[in-house]
Amino acid sequence: MLVQLDGVSKAYGGQVLFRDVAWRIEPGERIGLVGPNGAGKTTLCRILAGLEEPDAGTVSRPRGSTVGYLPQEVGATAAGSVLAEALGGFEDVWRLEREMEEVAAALEATPTDALTARYGELQHRFDALGGYRLETEARAILTGLGFGATDLHRPLSEFSGGWRMRAALARLLLVRPALLLLDEPTNHLDLESLGWLESFLSSYDGAVVVVSHDRYFLNRMVSSIADLGPGGLTVYPGDYDGFLVEREARRELLEAQARNQAKRVAEIERFIERFRYKATKARQVQSRIKMLERLERVEVDDGARRIRFAFPQPPRTGRRVATLRRVRKAYGDNVVYAGIDLDVERGERVALVGVNGAGKSTLLRILAGVLPFDAGERTLGTHVEAHYYAQHQFDALDPGRTVLEELEAAAPDVAVTRLRTLLGAFLFTGDAVEKKVAVLSGGEKARLALAKMLVRPAALLCLDEPTNHLDLASREVLEEALASFPGTIVFISHDRYFINRIATKVIEVAGGALVPYPGDYDDYLAAKMRAAPAPAAVAGTAGRREPGPAPAAVERRRERGTGKPRVSPAVRELRRRLEEVERQIQALEARLRELGEALGDPALYADGERARAVTHEHKRAEEQVAWLMHEWESLSAELAAHE
Repeated sequence: MLVQLDGVSKAYGGQVLFRDVAWRIEPGERIGLVGPNGAGKTTLCRILAGLEEPDAGTVSRPRGSTVGYLPQEVGATAAGSVLAEALGGFEDVWRLEREMEEVAAALEATPTDALTARYGELQHRFDALGGYRLETEARAILTGLGFGATDLHRPLSEFSGGWRMRAALARLLLVRPALLLLDEPTNHLDLESLGWLESFLSSYDGAVVVVSHDRYFLNRMVSSIADLGPGGLTVYPGDYDGFLVEREARRELLEAQARNQAKRVAEIERFIERFRYKATKARQVQSRIKMLERLERVEVDDGARRIRFAFPQPPRTGRRVATLRRVRKAYGDNVVYAGIDLDVERGERVALVGVNGAGKSTLLRILAGVLPFDAGERTLGTHVEAHYYAQHQFDALDPGRTVLEELEAAAPDVAVTRLRTLLGAFLFTGDAVEKKVAVLSGGEKARLALAKMLVRPAALLCLDEPTNHLDLASREVLEEALASFPGTIVFISHDRYFINRIATKVIEVAGGALVPYPGDYDDYLAAKMRAAPAPAAVAGTAGRREPGPAPAAVERRRERGTGKPRVSPAVRELRRRLEEVERQIQALEARLRELGEALGDPALYADGERARAVTHEHKRAEEQVAWLMHEWESLSAELAAHE
């Protein structure tokens, strides 16, 4: 057992988040913590981490058990580089390394057997704590999470909150606590980094509790779902899809029990009413009154119910909905697109994918007509109007209006009953439609903005991360709405389940080029896997290819004349040099492992001269690896600039 909760309850300002939570987390478990926004998932994680105390109940942890917690938002940025942040969880190791350096300096000045023995002891401890592999592992994790080789020594303060979150995640993954608590870890990751994180966690030795609205991630990662609500916590075995099936089965069972109970209550109430004033039945009447008072009513959560809504039809268009020809866009010296072409046809649902910074949002905004471009043509088809949705759409909501008033302003000729039904489909039910926009959460504003867009749909919807701020229930609502939408959709999303549900085509944006793949996200992945494998990564940086070079299939298309020119001799030479440096690093790291094992053997220090020779060779090998890593970073940056 890693942590156990018994009767844990928590409230804020009189509002109960959850009560009587009983939960036992065992080593190696993979748990998805789900529940509606505001259910208290983050608070429960903080209680598990020991950062917050419950109002009632007990939290038990075995002595020596380690817990790591990644919050949704990082605090103040620490001084130092990205690599230093990732390595910052091992101060005891670095203190030991500093002592080793002091002893090594003393050895060089005055070699003695006592100093040699002391150095050997320190090296043995350093090796046992993983000191020789930590930087290599940190580089591998940071690369997997999307940092380029040239990013690792940049100050962390230069990066956005999302990238600082990745550095904080790298630090946690490197420490490897027995219990890893991740609160929305996928929010700031692109698709490539998500795939890497899944691969890393699949072989993680400890237990993992993850809060996520990413259904694809949950289905791949977890072995059970913990569903948090006001009444407590219910654990379901299996992945998220299995949880939905089991929850629906339980709800149907509860509904049947509630119907039977209601029928029985009605019979008892009729008996009481009929014989209330008959003296001969007084004892039986009182018995039934007490029976009703003691009866525990079966309650059914209607939150899982979905209101169906037939969205208005957009105008019918011709086959060609939108066209871009020879479009060029640059921000100063940074040329994002040098002359791209794009055709979008009626009924297509196109997902734009690619690493962060590839230019997806720029392309979507150009297509929607909200961003001017430097050269080229943008043409919309007959009867085509484009609607653009992004997070800044929240600013267009009037904070002084209610939810219903905001929708009425967007569609004044639509009946209020129909607007209420639409809002119900987006989870605004009952008095929620009278809430002021000013007090809505980010997720509620997102749902309202989407409802406003769909009550008057255009033939072309351009959606930039429409699932951001939406919990799982809200995402399902949006999926259903868009799946039945008869118009054309071009969208950006890091939600792979959402892409699979909606997309009929995937376009990869990479290196200023657009590469189409028919089908959904899984089809796209399969096509990528069928392409030639990526070149081997540098030892210690496996897990993610540096963004820049196109996949092999794309490279072949370009060389046939559909985009960039053939690979230049300069690029080929850079690649050859890079591969040679990689081979040298791999050989040296293998030798370092051998030397590390030798230094960890106490028998070595019986021969002082031999111990000094091995120590010296180990130090020289470390210096060579450091120099080669610097050379590799320089070559990688130069290659990226050429490509």
